[in-house]
Amino acid sequence: TFRREVSVDANYMFSVKQTVENTGAGTVSLAPYGILARHGEPVDLKNFFILHEGLISMTDSELTETSYDNMVDFEFNQTEGAKAESISVAENGWIGFTDHYWMATLIPSQNSGFKAVGKYDDRRGIYQAEAVMPTQTIAAGQTINVDSQLFAGAKEWATIRAYEREGGITGFLDSIDWGWFFFLTKPIFALLHYLNELIGNMGWAIIGLTVIIKIVLFPLAYRSYASMAKMKELQPQMEKLKEAAGDDRQKMQQSMMELYKKEKVNPAAGCLPILLQIPIFFSLYKVIFVTLELRHAPWVGWITDLSAPDPSSILNLFGLLNYATPSPDSFFFIFSLGVLPIILGVSMWLQQKLNPAPTDPTQQMIFAWMPWVFMFMLGSFASGLVVYWIANNLITFIQQYSIMRIHGYKPDVFGNIKSGFKRKPKEEK
Repeated sequence: TFRREVSVDANYMFSVKQTVENTGAGTVSLAPYGILARHGEPVDLKNFFILHEGLISMTDSELTETSYDNMVDFEFNQTEGAKAESISVAENGWIGFTDHYWMATLIPSQNSGFKAVGKYDDRRGIYQAEAVMPTQTIAAGQTINVDSQLFAGAKEWATIRAYEREGGITGFLDSIDWGWFFFLTKPIFALLHYLNELIGNMGWAIIGLTVIIKIVLFPLAYRSYASMAKMKELQPQMEKLKEAAGDDRQKMQQSMMELYKKEKVNPAAGCLPILLQIPIFFSLYKVIFVTLELRHAPWVGWITDLSAPDPSSILNLFGLLNYATPSPDSFFFIFSLGVLPIILGVSMWLQQKLNPAPTDPTQQMIFAWMPWVFMFMLGSFASGLVVYWIANNLITFIQQYSIMRIHGYKPDVFGNIKSGFKRKPKEEK
């Protein structure tokens, strides 16, 4: 006889107890198993490179992610009778399907082996995840129990972490797609989650996170901006070296390197903070895109979802004109700039004005267009990411201005702004 007992907690973790009693005269061999079957692909499949959707498994602490397209390409497995791949698990693991915010996962008893199977039935278009536990021999009159779990719910960070730490489900937190920069993404989100609990608003938590990141990177920023201030002081000497070298570029470069060495200036120091910002930016982008906690999280006023682009639009004068603007899936949405992207462009432009425009016409044109290009590029990004970038730009402006003043160089911000609006005199023919 077979009996199954199922209970569920508030977070949609089902505990399944299977009981088999051998009422016959001889021994029998049975293998407990669990199956998750998905009929066709999800209707809201994102198919976005930054997000994994499809089969996911943890087998002896090794994470495996397989998209639906790759499951279709499985080789035919004679044992399974379908296109399938199987992994023998020695001690612990789980297998299931993951979507953007939701997941269904089979979890056999930890510290016991099982076979994890991903399968595609091309005749019926069914994707399957299976957990097949070891075969057990049951003597006449014997009763055995097998416990397992099924999680079917939202991938809420605190809940998933609790099941990993307190429930003993190995690597369960990795069911959230942390990406290549997981070593940054995980602590960034943990800090963001803590700040949100402390402040009570995810938008202000993002700004608080930005402040903390800038404090951590301040020693590097200080060296960078100090080096930039020193470079400004050396500008007259550099101009003399250029005049003395004339068209001899090799001589000019050697003279420059000697000057840098003498004055203990590293011209590449200004690049390091920017390089460090790149993985942090992508990690935060990943956090905002994949985590459930940012979904529908409000900030202030019209920003009611930090995981979505700014809903305001310059095309209808930010709501003053009563007509619809292009939807996010339209090409013309890139021109539908909201308040936050415009503030971002202005903040980048203002940061540039700490230094005079480069003398080279090509560089001058590139620098002049860069803030506005980024404004359009990031305009369709999640509002939370734009909030981070604006806060980062404003803090950087304050840091750079203060450090340059400390080192004796006073940035002429207003003078640089005025010079940018002056028309160049026409060359005489």
